[in-house]
Amino acid sequence: MAGAKLSKSALERLQAEFHDLTTRGRIEVADKIERAREEGDLKENAGYHAAKDEQGHMEGRIRQLEYLIDEPEIVENQLYVIVYEGDSEDMAERYMIGNMEEEVDGADVISPTSPLGAALEGSTPGQSITYDAPNGALTIKVLSVEPV
Repeated sequence: MAGAKLSKSALERLQAEFHDLTTRGRIEVADKIERAREEGDLKENAGYHAAKDEQGHMEGRIRQLEYLIDEPEIVENQLYVIVYEGDSEDMAERYMIGNMEEEVDGADVISPTSPLGAALEGSTPGQSITYDAPNGALTIKVLSVEPV
């Protein structure tokens, strides 16, 4: 079963984050917890509770990363440059459809299940598309589609 759809660069970044959190991150949090324990009474020890909260958040992120990097489907993402009907081309917006863990300089990442993402997927340059947005129907023109 394929896991999350990720670009090769996103997968490498997430694997590095996973390695960092499961090694250095866990050691640092364990040290914080130990130092806070040495301060005494755990009931009213804000440092201890903060360190335990940090540990919980980090372990949640580790579980999320485990899911994302376990058997991912490697995809080639597309960058869509669009303009809304009535706007000039100098008001163009750049979007990449993909997993929210993706990062692209100068572009917003949108979900393939969002109204705009669903409308853009498979579109071609020059194409005009009308889609239903939460605030009503919108029309866009696709200026270009580029590999990321």
